[in-house]
Amino acid sequence: MAEDDSPHFKKIDVISGARILSKGWDPEVQYDIHIEDSNIKNIVSHSLNAISSTSTKVLDTRKCLIAPSLCHAHIHLDKCFLLSDHKFADLEIVKGDFAEAIEITSEAKARFRRDDLLRRGKWLIAESIAAGVTHMRAFVEVDHIVHMKCLDAAIELKKQFAAACEIQICAFAQEPIYSGTHGAANRELMGAAIFNEHVSVLGTTPYVEDDEENTKKNIKWAIKVASDSNVHLDFHLDYNLDGSRDTWTNLVAKQLESMSLLRRHQWSSENKTVVLGHCTRLTLHTEPDWQALSQSAQNLNFYFVGLPTSDLYMMDRPHDHEGGGERFRGTLQIPQMIQKYGIQGAIAINNVGNAFTPYGSCDPLNIASMGVGLYQAGKKQDAQLLYECVSGRALESIGYTSRPFAIGEPANFVLFDMGGPKSGLLSSQRGRKTLQEVLYDPPKRRMTIFKGHLITT
Repeated sequence: MAEDDSPHFKKIDVISGARILSKGWDPEVQYDIHIEDSNIKNIVSHSLNAISSTSTKVLDTRKCLIAPSLCHAHIHLDKCFLLSDHKFADLEIVKGDFAEAIEITSEAKARFRRDDLLRRGKWLIAESIAAGVTHMRAFVEVDHIVHMKCLDAAIELKKQFAAACEIQICAFAQEPIYSGTHGAANRELMGAAIFNEHVSVLGTTPYVEDDEENTKKNIKWAIKVASDSNVHLDFHLDYNLDGSRDTWTNLVAKQLESMSLLRRHQWSSENKTVVLGHCTRLTLHTEPDWQALSQSAQNLNFYFVGLPTSDLYMMDRPHDHEGGGERFRGTLQIPQMIQKYGIQGAIAINNVGNAFTPYGSCDPLNIASMGVGLYQAGKKQDAQLLYECVSGRALESIGYTSRPFAIGEPANFVLFDMGGPKSGLLSSQRGRKTLQEVLYDPPKRRMTIFKGHLITT
């Protein structure tokens, strides 16, 4: 981050000589991308005249690959990097299970103040931008513990980084909104938060309620409030691998179906989306289950976001007496859901540096790269799909359109250093020329373009 604690910008008129990594473009050919009013004006074959021009602001990218910018479809802004912040050094992981993660995070939340929320939030946003992220859905908790502290910090960060990254704020109920002593208070606070002009998403966690009846109430309340308020809706749902339990995904589908066609159309006509995150229980589905879900998902136009780093860390730890030999894991098979069943989906980071997910970084491309092994997706078309799951498909899941490298579209890109024999450094002499190579082993050296401006943090 720069000394003044804000990102720096440089207006670009021409991105000169880059090789485009996107469908329909030949990565062997160099192009000049002309930018006007933050959008793509034209894309033409590369000309040395563009570089030598003194009347335009030219970025020489002849040794770069250029691709659509990255997107966090799901990331928690307020509880990131708790394990890296000296203020919370005493909150160590001992058991590593979900109950302990809830307990540690609740203790941390009781200490949240504006300074640490801003400090940790800046770390996450700055590192994300450096990785190539230009859009993110940022979850911040609203409840009886933190009240509006996290939301207020998120709004401040959204304003500070507005020219560098589009931050979509989700007011999120991690705590129960019907169960327990504080359910009604949590629901009242969430109801107030959703009317804040900077909040564009409502999120809840139905599975934290204490019984099925309250879980149903949570889901129904969230759907009604989100549709009445004309905001996006994002559920944390079905976070288990228990085949004896029904899925709540079906109830969400039924509730959406029960809305009048007019109301549903009004809600979706402004690109308002419904997203279901985690949903690890669905990995136990049979073929008929998937076919039925496919029909509902396509008819109702909702999205699934897989969160593999958290899912793999949390799901189904062995009991002490079992010896640890069998470790069942479950995370949504997003590529298969898209390719085989026509279900819309993306993958995302979720948490980083806290008790829910102690490991990982702010780079969505690392998640996509991990997907090659996780989903056994090593083919050329798999690489394209995995990249889309952290770029265009991720954007669409949170309500934005995605038409990569189309004339008139926003100039939002990430540039990767190709490396190669002429790079000068022995460590970077192994070059990359294709999207597959970028995905298999993501380059560290990158540049981020947001609305036609080079962003540095």
